[in-house]
Amino acid sequence: MIKPQPFKHIDEMVPWNGREHMLECVAWTPEAPDVMTFTFKAEEPNIWFRYLPGQYITLELPVGPEPIMRTFTISSSPTRPFTIAVSVKAQKDSIGTRWMHDNLHPGMKIKAIGPLGDFSYVKHPAEKYLFISAGSGITPMMSMTRDLGDRNPDTDIAFIHCARSPNDIIFRWELEYKARYMPFFNLGFIVSELERTQLWSGLKGLIDRAKIALLVPDFLERRVFCCGPAPFMATVRDALEVSSFDMANNYFEETFTPEVPEPTVFIGESGEEAESFMIEFADSGVKVEAEAGFTILQTARKAGVRIPSSCESGICGTCRTMCKSGKVDMQHNGGILDDEIEEGYILACCSRPLSNVELEA
Repeated sequence: MIKPQPFKHIDEMVPWNGREHMLECVAWTPEAPDVMTFTFKAEEPNIWFRYLPGQYITLELPVGPEPIMRTFTISSSPTRPFTIAVSVKAQKDSIGTRWMHDNLHPGMKIKAIGPLGDFSYVKHPAEKYLFISAGSGITPMMSMTRDLGDRNPDTDIAFIHCARSPNDIIFRWELEYKARYMPFFNLGFIVSELERTQLWSGLKGLIDRAKIALLVPDFLERRVFCCGPAPFMATVRDALEVSSFDMANNYFEETFTPEVPEPTVFIGESGEEAESFMIEFADSGVKVEAEAGFTILQTARKAGVRIPSSCESGICGTCRTMCKSGKVDMQHNGGILDDEIEEGYILACCSRPLSNVELEA
């Protein structure tokens, strides 16, 4: 028998601190073909989840002898802070997402790192929003929509979602419900395929400027958040740019496509080719010379030292490591907070040594 938990007000609980936590799966819910929402609670008692709508977490998945790290946007809303959820599409050739669909069930526990990310209306507030998504790129938009629906349901939101077919529209019924009770929520769907027996009154085809203008006539006056496959986002960018949209100030997109850095010759501050330095991985007891141009993560792999990583482009923050001494050149993409940098943390995937370095790894 499950022992009931004592009731506590949120001010009697402790917020998620954004480092590492063990999460316990408490529910899994089918959303669309090959799409499942996994809901978690904190393993520790009396924890509530503090994050921004649109942020992401990295999960450590025990798929084999060595776990793998995968990054997912949080689809739940911080206005409901006692659980946290990610909605995952099982990709055909993906080890991680397939493992989750086949093996992750209530009662299982996995490690989470985060939350991180600036892709949130909280970071870029506006009077009117346009959310544009495709496929599983809907998840950050759903988190922001749920949050705004709870906090300020009369927010002016235009929401365009693109899917392969009507059956593939993730969160369709919830979005249609929100369109009924949120007075300024304008919803539009675009599908690329229809079966002969399917009834569909929405738009069909691929997204373009004409469809955006038809669904949201005042799109030039809105702050746009876009998420989906890279070709989809490129199409949206092109459609907005030809309309003289203010891309610099009002367009934001989210992507987790890895851009693994190639070993290159690193030029130091003097303008000359940088020399190689020694890197000491204190926890592993390994000391190795880093070849010029190699990142710390690449050097660690070559030396047989395991540093957890996921995106490998300075986005997700999974490879955050304490630098005990020495200097590095870190060119990250938002995967580490300023206060973490002040504490001495670096991202191994996008840091190259500028001196001999000692790391906690």
